[in-house]
Amino acid sequence: MKSISKIMAVMMLLVSLVYTAQIKNAKTETVKISGNCDMCKSKIEKSGNVKNVATVNWDKDSKMATLTYDPSKTNQQEILKRIANVGYDSESFYAPDDVYAKLPSCCQYKRNKTTTTDGHGHDHSAMKGSMSNEQDHSSMSDHSSMTQESKPVGSPLQSVQNSYFSLKNALVQSDAKTTSANAKELTDAITAVKMNELSATEHDFWMKVMKSLNSDASAIAKTQDIKKQREAFKTLSKNMYDLLKTSKLSTAVYYQYCPMQNANWLSTESTIKNPYYGSQMLTCGSTVETLK
Repeated sequence: MKSISKIMAVMMLLVSLVYTAQIKNAKTETVKISGNCDMCKSKIEKSGNVKNVATVNWDKDSKMATLTYDPSKTNQQEILKRIANVGYDSESFYAPDDVYAKLPSCCQYKRNKTTTTDGHGHDHSAMKGSMSNEQDHSSMSDHSSMTQESKPVGSPLQSVQNSYFSLKNALVQSDAKTTSANAKELTDAITAVKMNELSATEHDFWMKVMKSLNSDASAIAKTQDIKKQREAFKTLSKNMYDLLKTSKLSTAVYYQYCPMQNANWLSTESTIKNPYYGSQMLTCGSTVETLK
């Protein structure tokens, strides 16, 4: 049996080396992830792995995971979020209580956290990390706004929403440089989302759109070609609309439509200010739905 275990360990190491070789500009980090058994190992590694982008190798004895990834395509936080979403705590992210509760009994490790929930059983425990960094980011998003447009408050996704509106305002001004900078702030806000503070509905949908939102925001951030920025903004806006439909909003958000581009955008102003044309056709469009 020991010989078989050794052979399996060597085979897994070889597989890990093959995956690592396929990752460009590979960066390697080690983090502690809670878990108990081989079933935990399988789920942790499967949820963290992304072909040619990231690979995870978790040791059940030390509870240490080796993360190898392409930093131009992902980061430690995104990997740990995926792992938390299937039930495993790390030093940065706690798994949602309902997901942890569904783990097989052999996988239910001892948790080092104090959990507080609202009346619906949603987890509102604080994740470890720098709260001041999030506050600084929110402040930067406020100052980067191109207008006095009000911003929705009350949702854990607030900083993502704020950054989106700042980006939209820059497109209205046809300011490609500011658009790029605001898109970078949006990618930072996406990475900083604390999933254990989301409602169950928000959490489920966030996991579906997170990658697409980050991909579109990154594409906008990497160029100062206003046409390319506006093209990526179309799918970004569609995913933001779907996400905001699941979110708690303290102020109305208007879903608006440009017939010339056959594309939508979101605004907290009912007045039409078209981000696809700016001053060329500023008032082209209409409000098709009001989210409250």
